[in-house]
Amino acid sequence: MRAAAISTPKLDKMPGMFFSANPKELKGTAHSLLDDKMQKRKPKTFGMDMKAYLRSMIPHLESGMKSSKSKDILSAAEVMQWSLSLEKLLANQTGQKVFGSFLKSEFSEENIEFWLACEDYKKTESDLLPCKAEEIYKVFVHSDAAKQINIDFRTRESTAKKIKAPTPTCFDEAQKVIYTLMEKDSYPRFLKSDIYLNLLNDLQANSLK
Repeated sequence: MRAAAISTPKLDKMPGMFFSANPKELKGTAHSLLDDKMQKRKPKTFGMDMKAYLRSMIPHLESGMKSSKSKDILSAAEVMQWSLSLEKLLANQTGQKVFGSFLKSEFSEENIEFWLACEDYKKTESDLLPCKAEEIYKVFVHSDAAKQINIDFRTRESTAKKIKAPTPTCFDEAQKVIYTLMEKDSYPRFLKSDIYLNLLNDLQANSLK
């Protein structure tokens, strides 16, 4: 992972991550992010052209692909693996993107964004931990966070104390809470969603061509 300059630390670009790399900008953008969040509360429909949506996310569907060992091509077998566990789904970068799109349709994309931020944080060089920990806390954990995650008060307070002397594991407790929330709540619905089932059906149909 490319380490950012100490003077202007920034999180690596990751699927679903949209927060500012400059902590000073967070306060100024908080209201706009919240406004965007409220605007997104309008009902969304995915049934009008699901094939076009999936093609835009998985370009290989457009070409009528067949099964391949190439890392750049998504296979039906690979997508079927996502149904085995949330761990399998999140271990796959395309799986992260597809699940993230589903969470966005449910207005809960902050969960996977926080989980991914925590995974990235654990790989951070020690001298960059304080700045990155503060940014993640302000964006996701603080009681006034623009993308506040749904964790209990005790976990929120415990995390606030841990980032005062940040270690690679200071977000582990909160990350576990969010993982469990996704595993028990969002993940089962994802497996029954049009986004997942249509993607799987298209890949299976293309593999027979």
